[in-house]
Amino acid sequence: MIVRSSAAPPTPWSKSLAEPTIHETAFVHSFSNIIGDVRIGANVLVAPGTSIRADEGTPFHIGDSTNIQDGVVIHGLQHGRVVGDDGKNYSIWIGNDSSITHMALIHGPAYVGNNCFIGFRSTVFNARVGDGCIVMMHALIQDVEVPPGRYVPSGSIITTQQQADRLPLVQDKDAHFASHVIDVNESLAAGYKCSVDPACILPLRNDEARSGHTNGSTVANGNGTTSTTSSNSGGLMSTGRLSSEVIEQVRQLLARGYRVGTEHADERRFRTSSWRSCAPIASGHLNEVVSALDACLTEHTGEYVRLLGIDTQAKRRVSEIIIQNPTGQPVNSIAAKLPAPSQGNGAVPQGSGSSLSDQVRQLVSQGYRISTEYADERRFRNSSWRNCAPITGTQVSEIVASLNGCLSAHQGEYVRLIAADTKTKRRAVEVLIQQPNGQPTIQVDKHPVQTAANGSSHQSVPTNGSSNLSHEAVDQVRQLLAQGHRISLEFANERRFRNSSWQSAPALQTNQFSSAIAAIESFLSDHSQEYIRLLGTDIKAKKRVVEVLIYQPTKG
Repeated sequence: MIVRSSAAPPTPWSKSLAEPTIHETAFVHSFSNIIGDVRIGANVLVAPGTSIRADEGTPFHIGDSTNIQDGVVIHGLQHGRVVGDDGKNYSIWIGNDSSITHMALIHGPAYVGNNCFIGFRSTVFNARVGDGCIVMMHALIQDVEVPPGRYVPSGSIITTQQQADRLPLVQDKDAHFASHVIDVNESLAAGYKCSVDPACILPLRNDEARSGHTNGSTVANGNGTTSTTSSNSGGLMSTGRLSSEVIEQVRQLLARGYRVGTEHADERRFRTSSWRSCAPIASGHLNEVVSALDACLTEHTGEYVRLLGIDTQAKRRVSEIIIQNPTGQPVNSIAAKLPAPSQGNGAVPQGSGSSLSDQVRQLVSQGYRISTEYADERRFRNSSWRNCAPITGTQVSEIVASLNGCLSAHQGEYVRLIAADTKTKRRAVEVLIQQPNGQPTIQVDKHPVQTAANGSSHQSVPTNGSSNLSHEAVDQVRQLLAQGHRISLEFANERRFRNSSWQSAPALQTNQFSSAIAAIESFLSDHSQEYIRLLGTDIKAKKRVVEVLIYQPTKG
C-alpha cells in the first residue's frame, strides 16, 4: 500500500522531523496526505482526499476502528493542547469507533471521544466532544465541552457552555445510525485493503473469471467454500492460491494478535486425529503468512491440511479450520476439537448433559435453523449485532462445535443463539449464551429431551390441548426470576405471527415463582388460539435477554 505521508517540516518551534505511525491493519488511501507525528490505530480507514497535518500543532491520535472520510481536514494550532485518554498532551485526540464524516474540520486543540459521529461539513475547534456524542451536519462546536451522549442538531452553533449543557441526549435511532456508519466503513476498510493485496484480490478475480466458464469440477471445500480444482486440490483455487474466505480468516486472526500455524495428515492420521505440524510461521504479515500456507499446501498435496489460530498469551488454540481436503467432501472443521474455553465465558460444553446442547437438540428436532450473533459492549447497547460464521451442519454435535467456534472467536463479547422458523422465515428464539463480564448467562432447558416410544422427540412448545407449561418454559421462568429479570408475555394470531407483529401483555407484577407460573398459565388459557412468547428483560440494562415461544395453537 502506497501512502502519501511525510515527516513534519522543520519550523522555528519544532525540528523533530517526526513521521506518521500507522498500524499495519489500518488502511490509508494513497490520495490522502498525512504529515508529521500522526498516530493511527488499528483498523482505521482514512478515505481519499483527506488532509491530516501535524506540522504546527502536534501530535495527533486517531483511535482504533475510527473512520476519517473523504475531504476531512485535521490540523492544529501551535499553542494549546488537550489531555488524551492516556493522560498525555495532544493537539488532536480522536477516540475509538468514531466517524469523522465528509468535509468535516477538526482543528486543534480538540478532543473527540469514543463512539462519536461528526457530521458532514461540521467543525470542532478548541473544544471537547464527549463519548457517544452525535454532531449532525453543518454544525459548529467551539470553545466548549460537550457532555457525553449529547445530540447536536444540524446547523447548530454551540459556542457557550450553557448551550452545550442544554443539548438533548442521543436517542436510540440516532445511535443506530451512527453505528451503521461505523459498520459500513469497517467493511470499506477491509475492501480497500483487499483491493491492493494480490493475495486477496487474485482469488476474487479468478472466481469472477470462472463464473462465466469453468474447465474443472466444482467441489465443496472443508471450510464450506467451493472452488474449481483438480482431483487432489480440495481447498485450493486452480491457480494454487488459497480461497478468499481462508485469506480473510487469516487476516482476522492476525488482526486479533493471534499466531497462525498449520498441520497436515494423510487419510489414516486424519481418521485417528493424529496431525503433524508444518513448518512454523513466525511472521505476522499477511503476505508472508499466505506464502507459508501455500508452501505447506504444495508440499502436502493429497493430504488434509488445517489452519490454526493460536492465542500465544493464553497458550491455547482459538480456531482450527481445514483448508485442504483431498476427498473433496465437506468436513466438520471449525472448532471441532478445541479445548473447552475457560469457565465463566459462556462456552457451550460438548457433552450431551449440557443444557444448551439439549436446547439445540430440541430446536433442531422442531425444524428450526440455528445461527449465532455477537456484539461488543457498544453494539450490544445499540442492539447492533453481527453474524458469526454460518452454521452449515445439521447434527447437534456439528452445531455445538460451531457455537464453540463463535464463542472462542468472540471472547469478551456478547453472543446469542438464534433459532429461525424456515417456513415463516421468522425468529422463534433468541437466547444470550455469553456475556463479557463473566456473569451467568441464560441456560435454557436443563432437562434432557424426553423421547417417546417411537423414538421421536416431544416438542418443547405446547400446543392446544396441553394444559400446563412445558418443563423448559417452567425452568426458564425460574432462572429469569432468580437473576432478577422482569417477565412479560406477547401474543399474536396467525396473521400477526407470520408478520412478527406481536401484541404486548402487561408485565407480571410478581417475583414469586408460583405466582408467575399461575399467571402465565391463566394467560395461556385466555389466549388458547394464539401464539404466545415469553420475554425476559434486564431492567438495569433495559434490554431483552430472552425471547422464546412457549405456546402455539393447534393447526386445524
